[in-house]
Amino acid sequence: MFIKSVELKNFRNYEELSLDFSHEKILLIGKNAQGKTNLLEAVYYLSCLNSSRAKTDTELITWNKDFSKLKASVEKNDMEKDLEVVINPPKRKEMKVNGVKKTKSADFCSNLSVVSFSVNDLLLLRGVPEDRRSWLDMAISQIYPAYPDRISKYNKIRIQKNNHLKEIKGNINADTSLLDVFNSQLSVSGSNIIFLRLKFLKEIQKIAMEKHIQIAENEILTTFYNSTVTGDVDFSKLDDLSVESIAEKFEEKLNERKIEEIIRAQSLVGPHRDDVSFFINGIEAKKFASQGQQRTIVLSLKLAELELIKEKIQDTPVLLLDDVLAELDNIRQNYLLNAIGPKTQTIITSVDTLQFDEEYLKDVEIFKISNGKLV
Repeated sequence: MFIKSVELKNFRNYEELSLDFSHEKILLIGKNAQGKTNLLEAVYYLSCLNSSRAKTDTELITWNKDFSKLKASVEKNDMEKDLEVVINPPKRKEMKVNGVKKTKSADFCSNLSVVSFSVNDLLLLRGVPEDRRSWLDMAISQIYPAYPDRISKYNKIRIQKNNHLKEIKGNINADTSLLDVFNSQLSVSGSNIIFLRLKFLKEIQKIAMEKHIQIAENEILTTFYNSTVTGDVDFSKLDDLSVESIAEKFEEKLNERKIEEIIRAQSLVGPHRDDVSFFINGIEAKKFASQGQQRTIVLSLKLAELELIKEKIQDTPVLLLDDVLAELDNIRQNYLLNAIGPKTQTIITSVDTLQFDEEYLKDVEIFKISNGKLV
């Protein structure tokens, strides 16, 4: 997979930008807060119509502008795809592939796959559960383009349920027929999400464990999915849970905690409450791992994500590295750069070229960004 060009209009601090790429290794340099990260965000948005930095699409539009337009020319499996998204609230975003409008996000998101690795990802273990759920969901979206729609559908039902819970808050004698309908819908919708999360984590753990051993020889990385529905799942001992069996457990848990949910007026069971935990030699990394060990885990996960997506889509995703090299020591930095395959288009942001050796820079395309402009 190869991005040949990117065009932005009214996106973040870019009023107008047009870039043509001809190399596999691309370096965006410039001082902080000039727009390097915004450019990577635009590329990521074109892959999955989502951003880890913005809560709403409106935040992506340049200040005092009415709309934003993102375009890219992408080569996938020797076929060229022209992608275009127009964000123009309150209208629905407009998506086009080769000039043809797409009404389903899944039809658009299947055309470009990327793996993003940023400084914020290095805080993955120390962050809140929402950070780990966000990482997990965005990674899964690169393999299953319909996955974001499933998340959206689940959240819509959950919000409706929460609004109803607020109406009957504390009334344990209230008619629960409508609540039962919401719970039934959530168990069906949510079980699909949990199933795909379990499937993804089981597959990525195997690869991440191997990557981790290559950096830290005597440290074994294991992963648990902390579910409010199925309990903690150890993937080395995972039974073959089906969507149907998860849905049954889901409904059981919802019935068990129905009164508690009415009293607290909150949805307490479901994938929106789940978490992921990581262990080194059986010891929880979030609590006891050093900063270096935590970074090794995240680095292993990101490289495993790249390899797994490549295996699933039969093409190599584009790798986005946002100022992450400056936060890694020489051992981990060299491991990351050496682990990137020769056919992996990689877009890196950095304040300068000083942290790269001359050999690496021989075949790198360098662009300088200043105040939302190419200089």
